[in-house]
Amino acid sequence: MDLIVIAFRCAVAVIIGLVIGVERAKHGRAAGMRTHVLVCLGSAMTAMTGIYIHDAFGTGDVFRLSAQVISGVGFLGAGMIILKNDNVIMGLTTAAGVWATSTLGIAIGFGFYAGALIATALFLITLTLFVKFERRKKNTEVLYLEIDDMKCTNAVMDEIRTLAGNDVVFRVLAAKSAQPGYLGLEVVLDRRKHLLPEDICKLEHVLFAVEQ
Repeated sequence: MDLIVIAFRCAVAVIIGLVIGVERAKHGRAAGMRTHVLVCLGSAMTAMTGIYIHDAFGTGDVFRLSAQVISGVGFLGAGMIILKNDNVIMGLTTAAGVWATSTLGIAIGFGFYAGALIATALFLITLTLFVKFERRKKNTEVLYLEIDDMKCTNAVMDEIRTLAGNDVVFRVLAAKSAQPGYLGLEVVLDRRKHLLPEDICKLEHVLFAVEQ
């Protein structure tokens, strides 16, 4: 490999990691752009290091380092899975996405561009399209809203409980707008309550609300 090939593969890894990370960041997931870029780039670098060691020293298994990445990133993903008090498991898709991103980086590092690009396209289709079919089968819906004053978070939660009942799960997030003092809030509620984003937008201190 020459410098041009190395730079090209690193650039492709960054772009693919960024594309996947942007989609995850839109949904307020813990693993966003930076996480996916670093995982993809690091995996690509691991694959290229294996090739370099084999070429430079004439020995060694070019796949050994990459195999360690696949198993190692699994532990990273496990740390993103959360079991909430109401026995709701969250983070499985994020964990699987980070692991899949590492495999894309490995493919890029070895120069398997076609496979990486096709898998990336299917990756994004799975994240954006299939989620709609999953929601139809669920009895709950997820709304994301932003509060313009984080000190009023508890008051907003109480008002939502008044509208939708006490069987509501809240998840506090960093505001996607990144405005100082703003706070993001993810609300999981029963679909049968028929609480629309428009209803939540009418509450004081709520800037906007959208379905996740």
